[in-house]
This record gives sequence, structure tokens and C-alpha cells, in this order.
Amino acid sequence: MPNINAYYRLARLDKPAGAWLLLIPCWWGLALANSFDFFYYALFTLGAFIMRASGCIINDIADRKYDAQVERTKTRPLASGEISIKSALVFLAILLSLGLIILLQLPMLAVYIGVASVPLFVIYPFTKRLTHWPQLFLGLTFNIGVIIAYSTIQNDISFSAVALYIAGILWTLGYDTIYAHQDKTDDIAIGVKSTAIKFGERSKIFVASFYILMLVIFAIAVNYQNGLHLPSFAVFVLAACHFAWQIRRLDIHNPGRCMALFRSNIYAGLILFLCILLSASGN
Repeated sequence: MPNINAYYRLARLDKPAGAWLLLIPCWWGLALANSFDFFYYALFTLGAFIMRASGCIINDIADRKYDAQVERTKTRPLASGEISIKSALVFLAILLSLGLIILLQLPMLAVYIGVASVPLFVIYPFTKRLTHWPQLFLGLTFNIGVIIAYSTIQNDISFSAVALYIAGILWTLGYDTIYAHQDKTDDIAIGVKSTAIKFGERSKIFVASFYILMLVIFAIAVNYQNGLHLPSFAVFVLAACHFAWQIRRLDIHNPGRCMALFRSNIYAGLILFLCILLSASGN
């Protein structure tokens, strides 16, 4: 009988923060396109959780030998041998099939962009072996939902959607650098690269810079599309305060705090989502 708990953990359903960080840019794109259609919000929610689970399986297959050497990841189902590679591939095929069914519910432009983004999910796990910038590739991957969602509603790709995508990439560079500091000691030992290792003691400066640039480009995107009216601007300021709080609290030598700050980006992303919603509704 299949070990349901092991598959649950393989899909990272026990740790949904990553799924939320993949989903929120999709909601940003829908809101930017002035959509209040519950069907699309629900569809992208289901799709984000399925694709994040698929990405985790691809990542764990590629990294199973590395994961076995890292304290935080050595108990993952593939690294520990709870699930075989063959079983993981079958599970992955099922999830990708479900993801394709969801994707085909969208207009053709969105389908084309979705299909074109699949290589990003496959390539990302290998980038940490080749470059100190795997967080950049994660940003390209995790935020493509902005473009897919926007094009679903508008059947077009606008300047504001591209700008919001870039803002999302910068956001990911910030929060995933924080995340990577949990594993930097083990990563250095096994030869895995990250922006946390590249920036080292200067990480707080770089993360702050990424967040500031993200907020500037985010504001440009939203203002260009629908305008930053007083209610949406007030919420934008609240988001900026949250990011300032993150930087103030950041201690790159405290893994527990790094994880807590990483997870807090769910709230930051939702606050920014509310900012876009208010901007759209006030247009």
C-alpha cells in the first residue's frame, strides 16, 4: 500500500509556503488585468499547488544525493529512500497531466506562455550547480504566473504586466536569498551555489536593494495600469513597512529567523495583492 504521508511530503503539502509564493504572482496578474472572476482565481490556485508539487518532485529527483547530505533535507522521501525514483516519476506524470488539463482551460496565448515556461521548472534544480544565481532562475520561474494570468484576461501582454513580472523576480531574489542562508554551511561543503553564499555578510544590503527595486517597479506597474489611488497607496506603504521590518529583523546567522522571515513573504505578497485589487476597483 502506498505511503500516503510520504507522497504528501514529496509534494510539499506539509510546507505550503512555496505554493503560496508561486500562487500570489498569479493573483497579482489577474488583479492587474481587472479581473474579479472567482473561477480564474480558483483555477490558478489549483494550478499553482499542482505545479509547485511537480517542481518539488523534479527538484528532489535532481538533488536527492545532495539532499541526503544536508541536515534540513536528508529526511525528504527521495533522499531517505521512502519513495523510489520510478514511483516519483509516476506521481510526477499524474500531476503534470492534471496541470495540463488546467492549462488547457485558458485562452491560447496563456497556453503558449504556460508551455514555454515548463523548461524553467526543469532547468532550475540544476542551476545551483552552475551559478551563484539560482535565485534568479527561481524568480523567472515562480513569477511567470503574472504573465499567464494577465494574458488570460486581456489576451495580451502589456508593459505593466512585464514590469510586474520583473518586480516579482526581484522579490524572489530577496526572499530566496534569505531562505538560502539556512543551508549555506552544508551547501558550501557539498559544492552547491546560492546568492546567500555569493553575498555573504553583505546579504542584508543586497536583500534590501532587491526589495526597494521591487517596490519601485511594482508601483510603476500598478500606477501605469490603473493608478495608485489613496486606498491602494496606503496599502502599498503598509507593504513597504513590512519589507523594512524584514530587513530590520534579518539575522543571516539565525536559520530559524531566516525561515520565519521567508514565510512572512506570504503576507507581504497578499498585502501587495490587496494594493492591486484596490487600484483596479478604484479605476
